[in-house]
Amino acid sequence: MANLYRAISADGSAFVAVLDAKDIVSDTEKIHKTSAVITAALGRLTIAASLMGYMLKGDDDSITLRIDADGPSGQLVAVADSRGNVKSCVNNPVVELPLNSLGKLDVSGAVGKNGTLSVVKDMGLREPYVGVIPLVSGEIAEDIASYYATSEQIPTVCALGVLVDTDLSVKSAGGFLVQLLPFADEKCIDQIEKNVAAMRPVSTLLSEGVSPQEIANMLLDGLEPNELDTASPTYKCDCNRQRTEKVLISVGKDELNSIAAEGKNTEVCCHFCGKKYLFTPDEIIALANSASSEEE
Repeated sequence: MANLYRAISADGSAFVAVLDAKDIVSDTEKIHKTSAVITAALGRLTIAASLMGYMLKGDDDSITLRIDADGPSGQLVAVADSRGNVKSCVNNPVVELPLNSLGKLDVSGAVGKNGTLSVVKDMGLREPYVGVIPLVSGEIAEDIASYYATSEQIPTVCALGVLVDTDLSVKSAGGFLVQLLPFADEKCIDQIEKNVAAMRPVSTLLSEGVSPQEIANMLLDGLEPNELDTASPTYKCDCNRQRTEKVLISVGKDELNSIAAEGKNTEVCCHFCGKKYLFTPDEIIALANSASSEEE
């Protein structure tokens, strides 16, 4: 299981959440069979969604992060609940690119720099909250920080990292969010900036065995950090046959009858976990009748 740790400064003006997400990103790689650069890109978005999801209040709340850009990865999506459990998918799981100028996996090259980051929060209201911003870099962490600054007016530092081993397995993965509340004074801000500047990459720290609690203490050094809570989120898909039936019904009566007329079994595969659901022609006809009832 992953390890999520949250702390706050003694005066309550600075908040930090740190996630060791190696297990989550490992599951992501195994499910989607991603190439190294896509493991890094989708992994970063998945980590961000888990961190942001855990900040939601209601038991049934959820958050969806979606990147639509001009890179070869195509669309990337990550969905998390308020316990930090998360699932994700990508249009093109295998992309091969040269290393970037720093000798690292070229995440922004895979994702693209021209596009948008959409954040959808479903908190049980009549309409979900939707925030859309242009991508800043396609590196994802900078884009998440930009979202908070632009859409929620919360000064935020975000770091996300995935180390992929030579056998394409995940060596380490994790990230953190640091946020300042409106009453944070200049001394607190200066201290946070100093602490962040002194940090080595979060994926490197995690690969060396540094714990999320220790990373949080580094980020809030000099600010007397106090533990808020801990959690163990997982990669978790909530698909089931009933939900799949609802998706098919949404296609409409005419389309379902056309599918049934082919006389073949219909297979529906979940984009997030790969689970397959099989429907016979008779079952498709029954769903078409249900769709017909809903249209009337």
